[in-house]
Amino acid sequence: MILTSLVDASRLQFALTAMFHWLFVPLTLGLGILIAIFETKYYKTNDESWKKLTQFWSRIFAINFACGVATGIILEFEFGTNWSNYSWFVGDIFGAPLAIEGIFAFFMESTFFAVMYFGWNKVSKGFHLLSTWLTAIGANLSAYWILTANAWMQHPIGVAFNPVTARNEMVDFWSIVFSPVTLSKFFHSVMSGFLVAAVVVIGVSCWYIKKKCNKEFAHRSIKYASVFGLISLLLLMITGHTSAVTVARTQPMKLAAMEGLYRGENGTPFVGFAILNPKKSYNNTEKPYIVNLSVPKALSFMVDSDFNSFVPGISDIIEGGYKYKTLDGEEKTAISFQEKVERGNMARRALALYGQYKDDPDTLKRNEILSQAKSYLDKNFEYFGYGFLKNPEESIPNVPLTFYSFRIMVMLGGYFMLFMLLCYFFCRKKVLEKKNWFLVLSIISVPLVYICAEAGWVVAEVGRQPWTIQDLLPVGASVSGVSANNVWTTLIIFAVLFTTLLIAELKIAFNQIKKGPEGITWN
Repeated sequence: MILTSLVDASRLQFALTAMFHWLFVPLTLGLGILIAIFETKYYKTNDESWKKLTQFWSRIFAINFACGVATGIILEFEFGTNWSNYSWFVGDIFGAPLAIEGIFAFFMESTFFAVMYFGWNKVSKGFHLLSTWLTAIGANLSAYWILTANAWMQHPIGVAFNPVTARNEMVDFWSIVFSPVTLSKFFHSVMSGFLVAAVVVIGVSCWYIKKKCNKEFAHRSIKYASVFGLISLLLLMITGHTSAVTVARTQPMKLAAMEGLYRGENGTPFVGFAILNPKKSYNNTEKPYIVNLSVPKALSFMVDSDFNSFVPGISDIIEGGYKYKTLDGEEKTAISFQEKVERGNMARRALALYGQYKDDPDTLKRNEILSQAKSYLDKNFEYFGYGFLKNPEESIPNVPLTFYSFRIMVMLGGYFMLFMLLCYFFCRKKVLEKKNWFLVLSIISVPLVYICAEAGWVVAEVGRQPWTIQDLLPVGASVSGVSANNVWTTLIIFAVLFTTLLIAELKIAFNQIKKGPEGITWN
């Protein structure tokens, strides 16, 4: 009971920190690129209005950047304070991309940010423009290394387990950095940040138009943000498809939870809208949905480019026996949950045996036992984490939370495609000022785009439960040996601090928006 409480508290604290952090990161990723585009226009035209536009959005960027750094640092410290067993198990791999992010991307971003923000009239126009672009690139490089670490947790490759130290060790750095999961996760996450920035710029600019002030500034911002948002949405659709393919190959249980799919079939439909049946479980005959509107065979086509392919459901994954393809295209037969548990227990027993005899003075006996233990460990290590699980229910993520979060993300994504098309059309026709309903809708869309972005992370992280590292380490075996009361106490403290930080950030940002581009004094 104590362990469960500790796990729950640690998960909740990390989720709280991560979700607050993700309130600030997306805008930083996209707004940095937009600011660089705006300054490029100023550099080419020498038009002072472009300079004011760049400076205004740089101010919003700075506010957001500072809050993102504050929450990000706390997030990284929590790996040591709350998840020390996890950090020990994979620190040699997980630490590398985080170290690169800190030493290279973060320093690059921060250094050139100082020039971008404080360097007006102190450095040449060309160097200032270069600094702005390097700030934007640095922010996205920073995201790349963090997402590399996250992607490895979802699909652990390029490593070997050392039974002497009981740690995973990196053997192929580049396979980790450029794995299909890393690439799809990076581009999908970054494009969602670009969309957030586009919607925020449009929302603020439409507020100016509605207030009948800073109209030229607003129209210019909207013109570029709408094109930026449309391109981002198109890339989001493409990367969403590649993400679905990689999830189907590497995390079939997550995909099944995203669809509320308990029994697969040849030609599996994609659920457009549904209400889940709360009585449904993997081992009963209840119908999975109370209401269900689906697109026939669409899910099969999405993940296999084949309308008649088989997509396994939750019950199928637990029972095993179906054919599936790996990321490399190799066809395998899935084994059951029970077989995975047995192989996980074999791996754990082999590791315990290795630890027991690694210092045995009888060299001949030691070498024979260690060789045999190592053989068993290597053969079964891919299911090592299942040795910590007791029943099939533990391997199933929270289906309603994953399912509804995915629907929210997809439906809002469709909404924003229509929104961006209308915005671009109204800009081209120069009728935006006449569409008061759209101006109001643009302002409302700002919180909606954040909900969309947060829902995407809920799908990614809740959907992979119970694993901190897919198939290798569940959350119950990852936590630190600290008091649950201490974690709950710091959780409350962080909740208060983060809420205060968010309120302060919004207040400062709103004050700057009210001042507008003409009300800022620059050094």
